[in-house]
Amino acid sequence: MVLRASELTVGDSRDEVVVDNLTRTQIVQYAGASGDFNPLHTDDLYAREVAGYPGVFAHGMLGMGLLGKALTSWVGDGRLTSFGVRFRAQIWPGDTLTARLSVSALRTDEGVPYADITAVVVNQDGAEVIAGNATARLDP
Repeated sequence: MVLRASELTVGDSRDEVVVDNLTRTQIVQYAGASGDFNPLHTDDLYAREVAGYPGVFAHGMLGMGLLGKALTSWVGDGRLTSFGVRFRAQIWPGDTLTARLSVSALRTDEGVPYADITAVVVNQDGAEVIAGNATARLDP
């Protein structure tokens, strides 16, 4: 699917559940894929007794990757020209995460249409765990 500028207006939005009941296995799989074996993400005893957290939590970049997947599912592969986030809170095993995307601006640069998108991830309690922005190149 390729999103077209003619199909969008400012304020258009989309919600997508990007993970339902995140598992510790998924977190460890991400550690393996990324090469980031920080014990905060892989060792429950370390996370609790050394670092003082309730247990292990997901890598921020795992959450960002899930948000990026939601963005490209909406605008199309190869369309993002910028994407940045701030990590607001930990993502815990058992969390269900929803990406909330909203068109904040539509513009044209040298004849090419772009959409600026506000992107957040919330957990099952509605708490914002990631906040960001993206820009996507659109077809007319």
